[in-house]
Amino acid sequence: MKVAFAHDWLLPYGGGERVLESLVELYPGSPVHVLLQHPEFRNEIIPFDTIRRSWIERLPGGRTHYQRYLALMPFAMEQFDLDGYDLILSTSHAVAKGVLTSAEQLHVCYVHTPMRYAWDMYHKYLREAGLTSGLRSLFARMVLHHIRIWDRLSADRPDVLVANSQFVARRIAKTYRRQAQVVYPPVDVLRFRADLPREDFYFTVSRLVPYKRIDLLVQAAQRIGRRFIIAGAGPELRRIKAMAGPLITFLGEQPDEVVTDHLQRCRAFLFAAEEDFGISPVEAMAAGAPVCCLGRGGTRETVVDGVMGVHFATQDVEAIADAIRRFEADPQRFEAAVIRAHAERFSKQRFQREMGGIIEQAWEQFQRGQPFT
Repeated sequence: MKVAFAHDWLLPYGGGERVLESLVELYPGSPVHVLLQHPEFRNEIIPFDTIRRSWIERLPGGRTHYQRYLALMPFAMEQFDLDGYDLILSTSHAVAKGVLTSAEQLHVCYVHTPMRYAWDMYHKYLREAGLTSGLRSLFARMVLHHIRIWDRLSADRPDVLVANSQFVARRIAKTYRRQAQVVYPPVDVLRFRADLPREDFYFTVSRLVPYKRIDLLVQAAQRIGRRFIIAGAGPELRRIKAMAGPLITFLGEQPDEVVTDHLQRCRAFLFAAEEDFGISPVEAMAAGAPVCCLGRGGTRETVVDGVMGVHFATQDVEAIADAIRRFEADPQRFEAAVIRAHAERFSKQRFQREMGGIIEQAWEQFQRGQPFT
């Protein structure tokens, strides 16, 4: 069968790109249809000559400030001509699921999340973007209103939906009124070792954006006098640095080797975001590091409270500080070998096996003409 991929956009390297490249390995050489490709995107598994890009990236700033063209993205995704392909595999956190297919084509969509800024984080997004009043606010609200209508209608287009966590599957059921199977994303657990001595510092790696709540981690570490190292960059860097004392170290953007080294040596990994899945806590566990994290979203499923780390219930400084204290009260109960073994459940090989099984079963059902639920 002839296979084509649809993906929202190609960034330098994120969780969405890891999922896409793992699927491309199952069907090498298949064309990948994207709205745009960031100038810094490089990937040996997704060859340049297989990428089909939309006209969005030819607009001013279309490859780097693409968010401004959100209102045009549904239309742009629908312009890809996928005639002649038997199987369409889309990976979507925005509009890729909305590609147009015929009754003679099977469409399987891996959903990272329904668009949070259009649905359950709509009002929070407007507040954080400073769009609570005025003409710009009115325009943003109108755009997101139409995006919601299109998003709900386009969610009926794939024949099969696969969610990246139970958390996202519940959000799909709430938002789209559809059932989704769950396959956890692939994590490169093999690049880590879990037998190195632990050192006296806490660590996190993250884009420094508001919803990651790195500011709360910094304040909690300072409140109880713990050394805390942060890898990553973003628009929140200046604000968070201004509140940080001598115990807080900012590394900025770092290559995988540096991040891996810190994960393998840190006392524990700190994570305060509510994520749909959350790859970095699983990477930390692959390195044998316990994880102190928010007990909501994807980390509630991946980090077993009291065994792989410690959960805190709310995004506030005292809750995080208390979680660190509870971890330190009995750190010996968190065994690196047990934590590592748990992380291996999220390997790329497992992802490819499970997704391959779902696709094969869906193809057989499609060939027999059986309806999808």
